[in-house]
Amino acid sequence: MNAPAIYIRDLDFIYPGQSDLCLSQLNLRIEAGERFGLFGPNGAGKTTLMHLMTGLLNYTKGTIQLFGVEIKNHERSTNKLFGFVPQDFSFYQELSPVENLEFFGAWSGLNRHDIKKRSSELLEILGLTDACHQPVRKFSGGMKRRVNLAIAVMPDPSILFLDEPTVGVDVQTRHAMIHYLKSLNERGTTLVYTSHQLSEAEELCERIALIDEGKIIAHDDLNKLLASHQQDGLEGLFLSLTGKKYRD
Repeated sequence: MNAPAIYIRDLDFIYPGQSDLCLSQLNLRIEAGERFGLFGPNGAGKTTLMHLMTGLLNYTKGTIQLFGVEIKNHERSTNKLFGFVPQDFSFYQELSPVENLEFFGAWSGLNRHDIKKRSSELLEILGLTDACHQPVRKFSGGMKRRVNLAIAVMPDPSILFLDEPTVGVDVQTRHAMIHYLKSLNERGTTLVYTSHQLSEAEELCERIALIDEGKIIAHDDLNKLLASHQQDGLEGLFLSLTGKKYRD
């Protein structure tokens, strides 16, 4: 039986200097090839979980495996399995898209031929060819989001983590990015996505988990969850399970 793309068991996490657990006895399994959404109110722990799955935070209790490999024991090998589109921009503002892709492509272990080939493909797909030699600092927010995405998929990862990948983009850019993410998934890339754009999430995600106060409170096929809770959309499901009070 093939290992899942992501397997988390009995995960606890607490930030240094805090007394309460941010994540408590968390269990999650994401199969290879899924389009998976992780949602919750502000402060629920979803971004913390994303950072744990990508190795940006270290855990001491529990298990996180990518395709059967424990992250904390094999950091180098697991880093090659995934790409990460963070909520904040993660590139060099003074460099052009071409220069950023060359740098991050080399950092991920690609050779010169593959870097040139992948860069050309991604710049064309993401509509950046005409501006590929301009400093990224001059770009609009939507163009910067596309550079962020291009860098993450440069090494053709098996898993792509997406933390609010379309914040601040226009409707056309959002549509094009979602279409591209779906095409990646059709070729086998596992998508793990979190966002407050719930209508976008419904379009992209087939299975979801809702997290609140550091625990998963629902995890299943999206349509099954909607039917079992008698909701016609993800926003209604979200509110029915997490409440309507203000969250900080």
